[in-house]
Amino acid sequence: MEYIGYFASIIIGISLGLIGGGGSILTIPILVYLFKINPEQATSYSLFIVGFTALSGCISHYKMGNLKIKSALYFAIPSVFSILLIREVIFPKIAATLFFIASYQVSKSFLIMIVFAVLMMAAALSMIRKTNVVITTTKTNYAQLALIGFVVGIVTGFLGAGGGFLIIPALLFFANLPMKQAVGTSLLIIFINSSIGFAGDLYLGTPINYSFLLTISGIAFVGMLIGTKLSKKINGDKLKPIFGWFILIMGLYILSKEVFL
Repeated sequence: MEYIGYFASIIIGISLGLIGGGGSILTIPILVYLFKINPEQATSYSLFIVGFTALSGCISHYKMGNLKIKSALYFAIPSVFSILLIREVIFPKIAATLFFIASYQVSKSFLIMIVFAVLMMAAALSMIRKTNVVITTTKTNYAQLALIGFVVGIVTGFLGAGGGFLIIPALLFFANLPMKQAVGTSLLIIFINSSIGFAGDLYLGTPINYSFLLTISGIAFVGMLIGTKLSKKINGDKLKPIFGWFILIMGLYILSKEVFL
């Protein structure tokens, strides 16, 4: 299973480089089911892997002129606040065992995976659904951009997911960025959010296997290089529905595995 996990780690980077999101949605299932890592610790690992991979993509997109720093900061600053609130204040106070239903134990790890499965299915539907972006104004709505940034920070903080499937639509509709600039700017936001979240975990003393973490991050980095190169030749929008169906199936699998198996 570990060998499959290493191979699957390439897809994390390819997805982030090609469509600016989706990679973080894959990271948690890969860590939990293929590498047998505890879901709570997997959220920390995911922050590092996704952040490191997104940084490499940022550099490539910066060279292509696809980064909009001002929009990224208006989005990222509220995100950072909510990430720190979740990971440093709320998350540590959630009990390992939440409650019992008859003889069935509802644990913190179970809650993480169930919420993550729901998030995966929501992300999948947003990828599958065909939408035509109609920009009616060239003015950026920074207030709404900041509000969505705060919401995405909650998702990142609780699940260790970058939230690219929420970031890109926000950048398209409220920052009025073209698709390629939205992808590049999304990667910058994901890097900022993930690195701050991981730094917070280090501050709390979360145990980290750096050898494993750097190996997976390196593999995902190779995938990011591949995805960024492919983005110059392939329209990521055409691949989103296919990737969306894949994510939907995985979400349903996680939900059924956690509830029934």
